[in-house]
Amino acid sequence: MTDKVKEQILEIRDTGLTNMFDVNTVQRLAYERDLYELVVYLEENRKEYVHFILTGEA
Repeated sequence: MTDKVKEQILEIRDTGLTNMFDVNTVQRLAYERDLYELVVYLEENRKEYVHFILTGEA
């Protein structure tokens, strides 16, 4: 996980618009905000993403 992807995850989290485990909604919100690195990351690395959400470890 790159620092840019981590920042984008935190940006979506800070909106408070979705449960971060609702990956489809996170991905949609990222797309709407032009956070394309996160959109692609979620397609390819869901397991790593969930691990980050659970533990805070990249």
